[in-house]
Amino acid sequence: MAQAMLFTLLLALLQSPAEPPPPPEATEVARGVYVLPGSFLPGRGPDGNTVIFDAPEGLVVVDTGRHQWHSDAILALAQQHDRPIAAILNTHWHLDHSSGNGRLQAAFPHAQVFATGAVDRALAADGFLTRNRAGAEAARDSAAGVQREEIDIFLATMAAPEALRADVVINSSQRLGLAGRALNLRVAERAVTDADLWLYDRRTRVAVLGDLVTLPAPFFETACPERWRTALDQVWATPFRIAIPGHGAPMSRAQFDAYRQAYGAFVDCVNSAAEASACAAQWSENIAQFTASDPRARRMAPQMAEYYVGYLRAGGGQSPDCLD
Repeated sequence: MAQAMLFTLLLALLQSPAEPPPPPEATEVARGVYVLPGSFLPGRGPDGNTVIFDAPEGLVVVDTGRHQWHSDAILALAQQHDRPIAAILNTHWHLDHSSGNGRLQAAFPHAQVFATGAVDRALAADGFLTRNRAGAEAARDSAAGVQREEIDIFLATMAAPEALRADVVINSSQRLGLAGRALNLRVAERAVTDADLWLYDRRTRVAVLGDLVTLPAPFFETACPERWRTALDQVWATPFRIAIPGHGAPMSRAQFDAYRQAYGAFVDCVNSAAEASACAAQWSENIAQFTASDPRARRMAPQMAEYYVGYLRAGGGQSPDCLD
């Protein structure tokens, strides 16, 4: 298997199989703002959180998950509220946030995808997703059961890559009306990917952050850690009251700041001479409030953090795909 294989896919291949979960249930975190929680199950790749804004002309869906059960839950919410999906926004191109694009557009063909153009480099001949596709194809024949199913989901997404590209490319931060609802779109350059979107809704003071915040660890596969740190500082300067991560439960301002400080301490540790295990232990302690009620997350946090110490140090403190 190629060294560049997504770590999240490696987790799916290496852990024990898991049955599909029940469909996620939406929670209204502010008036007209719903969160469909993602999943991160043993034996399967993750789904990122989906955030849905009820706008005058329909629903604005932020991130669409990986698995069909997740996109089915988005469609069920639209049906329950008797509202069309009017627009889709991807915070970034990682497939656990964008694989559902095609399924949603099949049901609502007029829903345009708004995203940065960062996926273009990932889909290029030597790009991250193309390299991973080669690794997945090589692993497919020897895989079975849930492992085979997860590889097939990945390859099916890669077989229709146009669904990952934006219909409307967002290259710069701007205030934009989506389906009649004004949202502040912010572009973070070279943070989690080449260019990530996060958004702020002034009406509800909700910030939707994508993978700028993930639990039980940051996902560094394509990241520029120092630019990511800067992006978190920019979020902190925004007067949000609720921050919705790409993975994990909604956060208060104080909780977001705790995560921001933990992230900075982890990156500083990566760039030091400390043992990888010490950096992982520090990370786990600093985010303990977020994993206290989840034994599996408590186990995964130090394992993932220690892996990423080695991964980042091998790249001189950043992902090999970081453009910095």
